Amino acid sequence: MRWLCNENVPRNLVEALRGQGHDAIWIREVSPGIADIDVLALAAREWRICLTFDKDFGELAAATALPAECGVVLLRIRPPASNAAAAEIVAILGGRGDWVGHFSVLEPGRIRMRPLPR
Repeated sequence: MRWLCNENVPRNLVEALRGQGHDAIWIREVSPGIADIDVLALAAREWRICLTFDKDFGELAAATALPAECGVVLLRIRPPASNAAAAEIVAILGGRGDWVGHFSVLEPGRIRMRPLPR
């Protein structure tokens, strides 16, 4: 999958995604400090799923017409402190193929998804 990891995604999670063969770019490496709306614009341009811990992305995704090839996953869990915890998150993310076209919230024990507005 093609991920755009927001600045607040920890390095170990980005590296775990890459280690499992995901195409993951990290805002901290490519454009540190850019505004959230610009993060979503980059996801739209590159047809990526935005991965973030920032709750503001729910409102931004609702107000922005993202292409059908994009998605947003909001992590409402503790940032992984260990490589094992990061691997667990990657297993959940890699275990589904329907992140595209949705605003999704990953919480302990459940995933909520709703279609993005067009």
